[in-house]
Amino acid sequence: MLLFFGALRVDALASDLVGHVYMQTNEIQNRIMHFGRNADGQLGLLDSIPTGGAGSGVFKPISGQESAPNAFEGAGSVILAESNTLLFVTNGGDNSVTSFRVSPEGKLTMIDRQSTGEPATGRSGTAKSLAYRPQSRTLYVLHAFGPNHLRSYEVAEDGKLKLRPERNSVNTATKTDRVSTQAVLSPDGRFLLVDILFDARPASNPDGSPNLVVANASDPDGLVIFPVRDNGTLGEASFADAGGAGPFYIAFLNGSRDTFLNGLAVGDGVLASRIDGEGRVTNGPLAQIDTSPGKPSELCWLQVTSDNSLVLATNFGYGTVSTYRLVDGRLSLLQDPANNAIPGDGTFRAVNGLVSSGPSDSWLTPDDQYFYQIFGNASVLVSYRLDKTSGRLTEIGRNQIPYNSPQGLAGF
Repeated sequence: MLLFFGALRVDALASDLVGHVYMQTNEIQNRIMHFGRNADGQLGLLDSIPTGGAGSGVFKPISGQESAPNAFEGAGSVILAESNTLLFVTNGGDNSVTSFRVSPEGKLTMIDRQSTGEPATGRSGTAKSLAYRPQSRTLYVLHAFGPNHLRSYEVAEDGKLKLRPERNSVNTATKTDRVSTQAVLSPDGRFLLVDILFDARPASNPDGSPNLVVANASDPDGLVIFPVRDNGTLGEASFADAGGAGPFYIAFLNGSRDTFLNGLAVGDGVLASRIDGEGRVTNGPLAQIDTSPGKPSELCWLQVTSDNSLVLATNFGYGTVSTYRLVDGRLSLLQDPANNAIPGDGTFRAVNGLVSSGPSDSWLTPDDQYFYQIFGNASVLVSYRLDKTSGRLTEIGRNQIPYNSPQGLAGF
């Protein structure tokens, strides 16, 4: 059976589904695209569900571009929680969050939508990254722009959201307009970590070129660490060295309470770091990719295999994915790139000046067999088979998605 939502075909798959994948369209009338996943890794669109909130559309608030992929320069805008029974999504256009109930068959039912409490000034807001703490049923939402970068909700047993009064900032006394990318909780729920991409909101030079004040490039304070109290409120922030310029994406190793990876958009690589019980961070060496095509690579999103042996890193500026081998906490480049570059429509150029398809959020199946990557400027969600021995990605399918705007991937 075929259903239609706008120009998107909805394929009702057979009963041999093994999982589900969810992506927000980030359109002005935001929706969640719900894909069913077959045993062979192929995806089929099952449903397209309104969030009740607004995305930014193709407009990119952080740069003011009329149309560009990765609108919010962030990660984690769609997350699953409570053993995959709840799904949360940001509505960046109007600064709100929507909660959904997830049935055992993967079907979504909208529960609630609540404002983050931060006004959406101008053409769009910037709510973009979510983190959920089950111990206190607290949902944190991160905004690209401050001063109140972090707000939070109480999540009721039925999934309804109640905004909490607390407001937290990643700014410092001398850096009062920082741009954050992602908020991640340590596995024990004791610390909330936030990566900072820019120390000031991007501006333009007199010649029209971008003026970017990249975080952690000169001052080692691009990683912000909030201690988390038992009730979910945040303590006073501390500022740590993120290990390189333009920290973007944090991923804790599976089964580890203290070791995490950080992807550096301007440092062009990945490093392994450790946080101790006092919130102090120590960094390992940075493992860079080949930047001969041009700098920066804008290496951002990371996925880690279940056994922590491989890391997949998405290069926004190149339209590619690189893979790393991880052994005893040390990273070494395995395949660079691991896939054939996906071309866009030729209209988008990354910071390095290269024409790119603007890949953003990704997701890896729990069995490590299949990897899914958004290419916004190519209007496709690409499915790959991962060879864990070689680190290579083999394309196995494509699904049409809206142009430029999509954000966030989550699944089970």
